[in-house]
Amino acid sequence: MLRTCLRSAKYLVLLPWLLIAACAPKPAPDAAPPTPSAKPEAKADAKATGDIKIAVVPKAVTHQFWTTVKAGAEAAAKEGGASIIWKGPDKETDVSGQRAIIEDFVTNKVSAIVMAACDAKALVPTIEKAEAAGVPVITIDSGVDWDKVRSLVATDNVAGAKQGGEKLIELMGGSGEVGCIPFVKGAASSEDREKGFKQAVEATGGKVKVVSTLYSDSKIETAAKVTDDMLTASPGIKGIFAANEPGVVGAAQAVKAAGKAGKVIIVGFDGAPAEVEQLKAGVVSALVLQDPFKMGLEGVKQALAAIKGGTVEKRVDTGVFIMTKDNINTPEAQKLLMK
Repeated sequence: MLRTCLRSAKYLVLLPWLLIAACAPKPAPDAAPPTPSAKPEAKADAKATGDIKIAVVPKAVTHQFWTTVKAGAEAAAKEGGASIIWKGPDKETDVSGQRAIIEDFVTNKVSAIVMAACDAKALVPTIEKAEAAGVPVITIDSGVDWDKVRSLVATDNVAGAKQGGEKLIELMGGSGEVGCIPFVKGAASSEDREKGFKQAVEATGGKVKVVSTLYSDSKIETAAKVTDDMLTASPGIKGIFAANEPGVVGAAQAVKAAGKAGKVIIVGFDGAPAEVEQLKAGVVSALVLQDPFKMGLEGVKQALAAIKGGTVEKRVDTGVFIMTKDNINTPEAQKLLMK
């Protein structure tokens, strides 16, 4: 009897432990191996995480034209997952300053450089050094005299200036004396615009004659002075072609001050607010509108293509539009005006 009781007591002591063991969760089976279709997560590409830094170097940072170029560059960079570093000389004549800026960017190993050359020849060795260091270079607005440059994104300046010249000649009645105000000697865009304008003059067979060609150095005050010099030296001058924004604004100031607004016809490049104001006032008769936003946009897009091993277009023509008071409110004109 005693033995039976002890055996029963033993079972009573073990019973709670047996119940705990029965209720304990069973170990989970080993995780199933990944199916053949499963792929490891791709590593983040450094080129797509904001590590792309593109230096954008204009000829100067002081005019509305370049501000619009910057806006286009920023738009393309945002779309392409990159960032831009904007830096340029204060004056378009500061070739050595621009060279130093570009060399610093190469030293700092930016991903690419988008630049508008202050001088078509002087910047070639700098671009060669950049390319040799593995930094691709895209030119915008003003190119260089180097056939190995990856891309030029710009207005066809010869064709655009020729159209502007033809418009000036038309407004002059097809004959008379004219003056030409390029901006910087040696800058490709300046020389091409001078060339295109003079092609239009030559096509008249001598009916129109260029009596003066003076440079503005891309300064309004200089443009005003050379215009005044033209009017003094050639009082019978009927028209002036100004090759960029400061040239147009300065020429307008001088013609207005001389009391010849509307009598001396001014046609020039660009569509900055100060130029448009003079167009509306009748001091300027026509403007050759470029697309600076597209220059910045396409310049950075070509740079991104070069960085990522894509196709880079050798030449991108950003186009022109001849704006007068008659078509200033058209969608084509409004799209290109520098706000």
